[in-house]
Amino acid sequence: MTEIVDISTTTDDRAVAERIARAAIDRRVAACARIHAVDSIFRWNGAVETAAEFVVELKTTETARGAAEALLRELHNYELPEILVRPIIGGSQAYLDWVASEVD
Repeated sequence: MTEIVDISTTTDDRAVAERIARAAIDRRVAACARIHAVDSIFRWNGAVETAAEFVVELKTTETARGAAEALLRELHNYELPEILVRPIIGGSQAYLDWVASEVD
């Protein structure tokens, strides 16, 4: 069975989020990309910051993980982009099989 992972990042620019999502699908490093708006509070360079951001979630395989992370670093607009990888421990087998079939 192919291991499925969810990779996420945040950006303050909707166009960057869409560019990342579309490139991940076009390059077949993800089967699905989801974008949603969030409000973030974080510490950066010693100050507490608040930002309206967009989370990009990529559904992909462990095998394609390196390529997906490289794409995020290539297209991201942040000096230090958040790149988090979460294993998918279960779910609809038909959906998980679809994710695996859509990723090169």
